[in-house]
Amino acid sequence: MRIMLAAILSATLALPAFGGEAEIRSAQSAIDGQLKALLADDGAAAYSYAAPNIKRIFPTVEAFMGMVTNGYAPVRRPKTYAFGKVEETGPTSIIQQVLIVGPDGKDYEAVYTLELQPDGTHKITGCSLRASNALTI
Repeated sequence: MRIMLAAILSATLALPAFGGEAEIRSAQSAIDGQLKALLADDGAAAYSYAAPNIKRIFPTVEAFMGMVTNGYAPVRRPKTYAFGKVEETGPTSIIQQVLIVGPDGKDYEAVYTLELQPDGTHKITGCSLRASNALTI
């Protein structure tokens, strides 16, 4: 009985603790909106998806776009992208993997962090990018 209880408890703890699909869709919508804005060269729209912590570091659209252009070329100009794994790291925070084919034709993994804002939207608090030889969805 203890083994079965431990197995059930372990399986339950391994499940994501999302409040629902709406949170996932909200986070993915923010990322998708920013990527589409970047592709459309709409810096103001892309910047609007940034959380306050990012806006403090990059206080203008120009500074933000310079950072993205110089440090995140696959995010700035993805050929294609798809959402991968998603994880809730707290009651208001989400980590979302995005699989990207960059402008150079190579595969990349972008890991976005997002926070739920007081207005009910998710904003992007960070993005880490790495080249990848074998991506999994």
